[in-house]
Amino acid sequence: MDDRKPSEFHDNTPGIRMRIGCRLRYQLTQPTPLVAMLNVHYSRFGDLERADYLVTDPSVPLESYRDGYGNWCTRMVAPAGDFTLTTDGIFRDTGLPDPVAPDAAQQAVEDLPFDTLVYLLGSRYCDTDVLSEEAWRLFEDTPPGWARVQAICDFVHLSVSFDYMQASATRTASQTLSGRQGVCRDFAHLAIAFCRCMNIPARYCTGYLSEFGQPEPHAPDDFAAWMEVFLGGRWWVFDPRNNSPRFGRILIARGRDASDVPLTQTFGPSTLTHFDVWTWDAKNDPAEAAPGSRK
Repeated sequence: MDDRKPSEFHDNTPGIRMRIGCRLRYQLTQPTPLVAMLNVHYSRFGDLERADYLVTDPSVPLESYRDGYGNWCTRMVAPAGDFTLTTDGIFRDTGLPDPVAPDAAQQAVEDLPFDTLVYLLGSRYCDTDVLSEEAWRLFEDTPPGWARVQAICDFVHLSVSFDYMQASATRTASQTLSGRQGVCRDFAHLAIAFCRCMNIPARYCTGYLSEFGQPEPHAPDDFAAWMEVFLGGRWWVFDPRNNSPRFGRILIARGRDASDVPLTQTFGPSTLTHFDVWTWDAKNDPAEAAPGSRK
């Protein structure tokens, strides 16, 4: 996580101008309450050159609020039939990779800030009670602090195979460990659970992750999951799925695990019929129209 304010970004940083957004289409059999969490997190709002306002088709009244974790949420009642949610914004990023601080120390539990303590507890997908013994067996002898978290990320990255076809909405961290496969949220959940077992506050993050700096061919854009870990008095980004500093990481929401930050939550029957995400280089893009649909 980059804690600098936009005013602290200087001309001598490389900078990335990104076109970001998404389009989700649902088929609904009846009017359905829906909560969306699709806008850039307030901590990065100042980096938006053009705000990523949420637009619906057909248009419906929208009501926005902040949840208990500070995430920006929008609720509505979607009509029966086809219903589309779209965001499309321009974002200016530093162009710098995720910060690295090998000397960041682990604090004793009694010295942690009060608001970090909730991120030591087990949660829906981070079943620390099941994993505690294994976590201490694997990581007790690693140096506390940054090195221990990196050892956890190394283990998860090497032990779990990434496979889109193995996505599961109900898989817990312990099930990821036993099955050794999953998607980015499963990597994050397992690493978070291990960190919490080792008394290191860790929280789940979701957002955009660009392919800037990555070898081609690039996979289709998608939302990503990673974690933030509290060391040395601040939160740091760790990404057990990719396990290396990345460029163009844009936070949407954070919580205890994926159950706190669903991108959309429908309260009734629904079928997702279209899903499109974009994180483009917008240096020469006038951004006058929404991107085309991904086939």
